[in-house]
Amino acid sequence: MLSFMWWIVVGLIAGSLGKLFVPGRQPLGCLMTLGLGLVGSFVGGFISSVIFGPDPTDPGLHASGIIMSTIGAVIVLAAFLAIQKRRIGGP
Repeated sequence: MLSFMWWIVVGLIAGSLGKLFVPGRQPLGCLMTLGLGLVGSFVGGFISSVIFGPDPTDPGLHASGIIMSTIGAVIVLAAFLAIQKRRIGGP
């Protein structure tokens, strides 16, 4: 139960920091920010496993810390905004 709460806290922090670092307006509410942070955490975990190698004690997909979660959230948010802009046809 405590690890689930920790994931929510890390997700909110990483999602909020990701929104802070990406310029422009992001139409995301609190739950979407949480989702952005959680997905960003897994993207950050994947990036860190590619750079530093997989953790032999933790097989499979894993979450990462605040820094890599924030980097992952920035990547996911930038991709989300690019797809959204493409669908709408904006500049």
